Amino acid sequence: MATLDQKSPNVLLQSLCCRITGKSEAEVAPQFQYAVRVIGSNYAPSIERDEFLVSEKIRKELLKQRREADAALFSELHRKLQTQCVLKHRWSVLYLLLSLSEDPRKPSSRVGNYGALFAQALPRDAHSTPFYCTRPQSLALGYGERTAGLSASVGTSGISSLGVYTLNGPTATPQSLLAGQPLQSAAGGGQPLGSRLAWALPVSCSPSSALGPLPSRPPVGPPALSTRVVHPRRDGEVSEAALVRDILYVFQGIDGKFIKMSVQDNCYKTDSKVVLCKSLRDTSSRLAELGWLHNKVRKYTDARSLDRAFGLVGQSFCASLHQELKEYYRLLSVLHSQLQVEDEQGVNVCTESSLTLRRLLVWMYDPKVRLKTLAALVDFCQGRKGGELASAVHSYGKTGDPQMRALVQHILSLVSHPILNFLYRWIYDGELEDTYHEFFVASDPNVKTDRLWHDKYSLRKSMIPSFITMDQARKVLLIGKSINFLHQVCHDRTPPGKITAASKSADTPKDAAELLSDLEGEFQEKIDAAYFDTSKYLLDVLNRNYLLLEHLQAMRRYLLLGQGDFIRHLMDLLKPELVRPATTLYQHNLTGILETAVRATNAQYDNAEILKRLDVRLLEVSPGDTGWDVFSLDYHVDGPIATVFTRECMGHYLRVFNFLWRAKRMEYTLTDIWKGQMCNAKLLKTMPELSGVLHQCHILASEMVHFIHQMQYYITFEVLECSWDELWNKVQQAQDLDHIIAAHDVFLDTIISRCLLDNNSRSLLNQLRAIFDQIIEFQNAQDSLYRSALEELALRLQYEEKKQRREEEGQWGVTAEQEAEEKKRVQEFQETIPKMRSQLRILTHFYQSIVQQFLVLLMTSPDESLRFLSFRLDFNEHYRAREPRLRASLGANRGRRLSNI
Repeated sequence: MATLDQKSPNVLLQSLCCRITGKSEAEVAPQFQYAVRVIGSNYAPSIERDEFLVSEKIRKELLKQRREADAALFSELHRKLQTQCVLKHRWSVLYLLLSLSEDPRKPSSRVGNYGALFAQALPRDAHSTPFYCTRPQSLALGYGERTAGLSASVGTSGISSLGVYTLNGPTATPQSLLAGQPLQSAAGGGQPLGSRLAWALPVSCSPSSALGPLPSRPPVGPPALSTRVVHPRRDGEVSEAALVRDILYVFQGIDGKFIKMSVQDNCYKTDSKVVLCKSLRDTSSRLAELGWLHNKVRKYTDARSLDRAFGLVGQSFCASLHQELKEYYRLLSVLHSQLQVEDEQGVNVCTESSLTLRRLLVWMYDPKVRLKTLAALVDFCQGRKGGELASAVHSYGKTGDPQMRALVQHILSLVSHPILNFLYRWIYDGELEDTYHEFFVASDPNVKTDRLWHDKYSLRKSMIPSFITMDQARKVLLIGKSINFLHQVCHDRTPPGKITAASKSADTPKDAAELLSDLEGEFQEKIDAAYFDTSKYLLDVLNRNYLLLEHLQAMRRYLLLGQGDFIRHLMDLLKPELVRPATTLYQHNLTGILETAVRATNAQYDNAEILKRLDVRLLEVSPGDTGWDVFSLDYHVDGPIATVFTRECMGHYLRVFNFLWRAKRMEYTLTDIWKGQMCNAKLLKTMPELSGVLHQCHILASEMVHFIHQMQYYITFEVLECSWDELWNKVQQAQDLDHIIAAHDVFLDTIISRCLLDNNSRSLLNQLRAIFDQIIEFQNAQDSLYRSALEELALRLQYEEKKQRREEEGQWGVTAEQEAEEKKRVQEFQETIPKMRSQLRILTHFYQSIVQQFLVLLMTSPDESLRFLSFRLDFNEHYRAREPRLRASLGANRGRRLSNI
């Protein structure tokens, strides 16, 4: 058996064709002839010198297979191989190894698949060379136009693989090859077979690639034919090699020999004294833009990296910029090393070098796009920090460019990492360590414990990242606030881990990126779970340990007069005390009466914790005030329940109690008036001269009773009961303490407004108080009338009794003098009756005028319930007939209702 060295190249080539196609020697003849033509052809594609690209693809393939150690070993061995001259055509060997490493079961998109190539070539033309042209996937279709004349045969980018290669036209097959002579061509003598089997590499668009393809040093031997036209240089013209070297320095922000930074124009410019053709000057100017972009980003990072006040988010942003610059520097280091190798080997840049301005322009396309994005981001983020900075970065990710979006998402993952760590520390431990005020939850250390829930923690709206919604931010605030409220106010020592299960936090930027990619899914679920668990536990503690709902019901029963039997009995007991001047009252006496009323009514069955908080309060005394004017019930709140029943809320309760107490006093007063009328009606029948006055009293009392009953009905049922029912339903459905506080505030605001205690109803309240004062005046007037009438009745009965007794004794009943005296006294009393009638008439007129004014205000009120109240108060149109404004108001309201319909 002949050895491999003894076999001719023709035999080896035929064996190779048989092995590739799987056919016999007779069947493989057309493919063999085609292979001979290919080997003997003169074309020399530029890809044959891209050794760096092939080595990078091998390294990436190893990394994809998670063979990092092998990739590092390969890089080291390849570096050592480049420093030696053992192999002349390293690219061909590396490309062969790469081709052999591909999985044959995987559909290949490579143009260099030999079997497929033979099968495709023959049907088209067995005597021609196939032409391959593919577009780099990382460039847009219009890239050739945008780059102003860049050759399509060198299309690539800074982080993508070379993908456009043109093979020269057909050439004659050398006869020496067919005759079994050594494989060489006239134009390419000395080039081995491996260098002639150069096929286009596949396109790679991996965003992780940071380095562009660089051809290896040229093979030893005569150069291949090239289609490049080399223009002769003019005298004194700067060479392209010198410009390339300058450009590499400019890429790093360093002034070159010919290209320097112009402070006036704020850009890198080629010295006007330098002799240079227009195309090279334009190309170098376009390349120099990378230096300006690099300086802009570098200046920002250098200035901010040492600024501690920039915070963790800002430092993360600077770290991400440093990371991008590091990848950029890696590319520049490869370019410098390649230039150094070519300098050592004496390569002619114009004909053989891989580092030309055109190639740099294409290789640096994607790095330029990335630097432009970073520079724009730096401009947009000026003066921002914390969550505001994260929002600025996030806004730049809303683009249709996938590479830019991937870059911004990577930066956002680093920037948002500290924010998410703040967030998880807050919602799972209740801890806030925000030294530089970057987090959107703010804390005020000067706020005391009793105002912790309301004032200590708040939202910094400017620091809420745009990828976190306002609802999520409110829940985040509430979660941490609830944990701190439990620990500091409720003194609950339950560990936060038992309240809600802490999920995995964003330990790394990768975790943050995964979380940000699913903001409406996993992130929302974490926030919701912590929110519901923490809020439910807090409400359970307040209801179980601090009787929150019981205290709420106690406010309704005592301060809003809901406990009817207790309030009535308390008024009966307090009446002797409250009719006295306010200055003669003592709080301990009133407190004793309060305790008596509690023990005598159903209030005694309330929780002792509630009853001990019920107390008496005396308001500020004004001249002429009685006990009725200064008496008030009070309810002491402290601890956690003071968060719901704040001082402002208790002030509202006190105002409502005083209003309801006064209205209840009017009802109590009218009841006494009615009782006096009923009791004295029969007694005064013997005094017919009083019938008109008493009738007038009865009519006025009936008007007042009707008014007070309608007002009491409105206050009790339409205001208090309806508002309380809404409050109770909201409290039962509340998911957190804020919902309860908000519902309670709405309840108080509603009853304050509808009880005419707000600023908008001040005129109505003044009229109502005037009506209440008229009821008190009427009580005093009627009491005075009955007192005088009963005294007169007693004197008359005494006179008749004395007269009868004397007649029984056989004497004259009365003497003339006594009779005259009696007549005089009766006449004097009868003369006071017109005065009483006139006083009642004035009181009635004044009362009715106030009521009419009150009705006019009710009719013009925007509150529909108050307008309905006016209908009930004047159900028989008694006041309407007396007041023309009421008729106008009724007509206007009827027209308004019809227009609304």
